Amino acid sequence: MKVYLHSIGCRLNQSEMETLGRQLLAAGHEIVNDPAQADQVVINTCAVTSEAARDARNITRRIHRDNEAANIFLTGCYATIAPDKLAQIEGASRVVTNQDKSQLLHILDPQARHDLPLYEQEPILREFLAGSSGNTRAFIKVQDGCDNRCTFCVTTIARGDSQSRHLGDIVAEIQALHAAGYREAVLTGVHLGSYGRDLDNHTTLRDLVAAILAYTDIPRLRLSSLEPWDIPTDFFDLWQNPRLLPHLHMPLQAGSDAVLRRMARRTSRASFRALTDAARAAIPHLNLTTDIIVGFPGETEAEFAESVDFVREIGFSRLHVFPYSSRPGTAAARMPHHLPQALKKERARQMIALGQSLSHAFHGGYEGAQMDVLWETAVGAGAPDRHGAALKWVGYTDNYIRVHATGPVNLFNQITSTRLHSARADGMAGEIEYLTSQLPAQ
Repeated sequence: MKVYLHSIGCRLNQSEMETLGRQLLAAGHEIVNDPAQADQVVINTCAVTSEAARDARNITRRIHRDNEAANIFLTGCYATIAPDKLAQIEGASRVVTNQDKSQLLHILDPQARHDLPLYEQEPILREFLAGSSGNTRAFIKVQDGCDNRCTFCVTTIARGDSQSRHLGDIVAEIQALHAAGYREAVLTGVHLGSYGRDLDNHTTLRDLVAAILAYTDIPRLRLSSLEPWDIPTDFFDLWQNPRLLPHLHMPLQAGSDAVLRRMARRTSRASFRALTDAARAAIPHLNLTTDIIVGFPGETEAEFAESVDFVREIGFSRLHVFPYSSRPGTAAARMPHHLPQALKKERARQMIALGQSLSHAFHGGYEGAQMDVLWETAVGAGAPDRHGAALKWVGYTDNYIRVHATGPVNLFNQITSTRLHSARADGMAGEIEYLTSQLPAQ
């Protein structure tokens, strides 16, 4: 079969599609990057906002219009909370809820074996996964579900309670992916900080990270989103190992204590401030990013101003800003005093502008610095340089600064020492100094 995979939303969705892609390749099928060429299409949907849900519907209709012969399978969070609605979309062949998502390989190919080698595909696979943000990082699903009950979030409804994978399986997967050529692993989950609480041996996320650092050789290990109340006092000691990358994404969601209480977030301005102070004291060159929701039900002008001031005080290097989106079945959807759409849009505009200013300032602090960059994507032809034939490349420093530079055509998945300059809100330009590491011999 020729299969097209599309992921909407979070890194966990992306990780699930990458795993399915490896399964399909191991079973002898082909992953294509054009849905018009596909026999089967899998769309991993997201429900975190109404916009993400609308994207799933629109993408389904568009793919069906371009390829009426393809079977389209819809899975993920939106497929779980609104299966009947999605099943009625023109072109939808079957809806597969999160509870049955692990069976997708055998739904697509009932004859597929269970004992196939899944990690022998080179990183180039990720170029064929729509919604993927890069080609060199492996996103590793370490847990699913969430035990929190934040009043705005539909994820607990869609994915259920927290369930952790066994530590040994995760370590083996990362080591195998490194042997296949990946240079960086990113640990993902719905509620990453709860890892291990449901396991009999009381393993923690700290134990998992320490084991990966001890028993794998992957050069770069990154953590995805971490809730601020999940981080113990000794957690930042792990960053004494330089393979654990200096980037933390800690969702704040609001900078007003009153709004945080209405959201049922288990943090406060004071505790979040103390946590970020401790992180920055322990982790040199830390890149601290966050999520912010504006226009939550009942958010006053004063509360919004508190959020703006607190975001500026903490000095995040990047903001992911979301106007509040009412999601069915959540406590916030039943709250009074929902704000007009125009007001939410204006507050989002203001917060995004602040985020761009903070990002530009953070990047400006690295002008003239020499840092290692892992190059992921070629974005077009560049002018020839001292390397001869050249392309324009995009990659990331260890602390997740997006860098673009002109480099040789074989720069994919290489790490180079790079001189940074020309800071912008969305990243920096760089001049490649020299190669610091190469792919293992194939």
